[in-house]
Amino acid sequence: MSEEESRAADGARRPSASASPPAPPSSAVDEARIDELRAEAMEWGRKPRALGTWYVAEHMVRAMRAYGWTIIVGALGQPVLYLLGLAVGLAALIREPILDGGVEVPYLVFVAPALLMTSAIAVASEEFTYPVMSGFKWRRYFYGFNASPLSSGQIANGVAAGAAARMAVTVVLYFVFVALFLMWLHPDALVPATAWLSAIIGLLAGLAFGAPLMAYAASIEDDKGQFALVQRFIFMPMFLFSGTFYPLDNLGWLQWIGWVSPLWHATELGRVVTYGKDTDAVLIAVHVAYLLVLAVAGMVMARRLFERRLAK
Repeated sequence: MSEEESRAADGARRPSASASPPAPPSSAVDEARIDELRAEAMEWGRKPRALGTWYVAEHMVRAMRAYGWTIIVGALGQPVLYLLGLAVGLAALIREPILDGGVEVPYLVFVAPALLMTSAIAVASEEFTYPVMSGFKWRRYFYGFNASPLSSGQIANGVAAGAAARMAVTVVLYFVFVALFLMWLHPDALVPATAWLSAIIGLLAGLAFGAPLMAYAASIEDDKGQFALVQRFIFMPMFLFSGTFYPLDNLGWLQWIGWVSPLWHATELGRVVTYGKDTDAVLIAVHVAYLLVLAVAGMVMARRLFERRLAK
């Protein structure tokens, strides 16, 4: 064999330097792929879902079907009963118009915005108390939410959004009844261009009262009648002494109840947009800022308490 033939034979027996290494066994490939998928799943599990708030809100709204007829009857019947009772009863006795902010208005027109705001706050007093307690203690579904890719803050936001959905339905229906009633009895008293804003103000009032109440409900470990005390010693005095049925100036030394009450601030805004009560722009800004501060501060506290409680 010649020298050139010998070199060619040796080259054929040697592996090429550019040849790829042997492929690993299929089991090793499967394990590496499984580890990669597991790491990806854990990473996604640590990230809250982008629509988590709305998933919780959807659950809260669907849960309302258990007492859906109560919601419908309350949203439709309450304005009819209140407005008929005031129009046929109390307003029939009070024939003199109410002088409010330089504007003389019939008594029914004076009371109507306050009743709309009260309806939103009444819904807040229901949806931000026992449903929150149920999620933490009785049915404990908040812990189930928290075990999924939902953050504590999203759960708190979803509860607020679900309650806001019910409040929105209530204030819109209430506004429709109020507008029709006033257009029938006092067609010149309503300001159509701005009156619709009273529904938005009512929703803000409900959140201003409900968000701090949700934070309080999240802090309660055992139900010992705390929510009944809230109804008797906070909601009812606020309803009676916040300028609902008569101007706040008539309360004398009890005016401070209205000053600290979200109902009074919302009612004053409602009267401005409903029949054009003359109010200084600075005072309007104070009313809006007060309601916003209560709503935002309440949500911040609620989110922190939800996170602390769900971490236990």
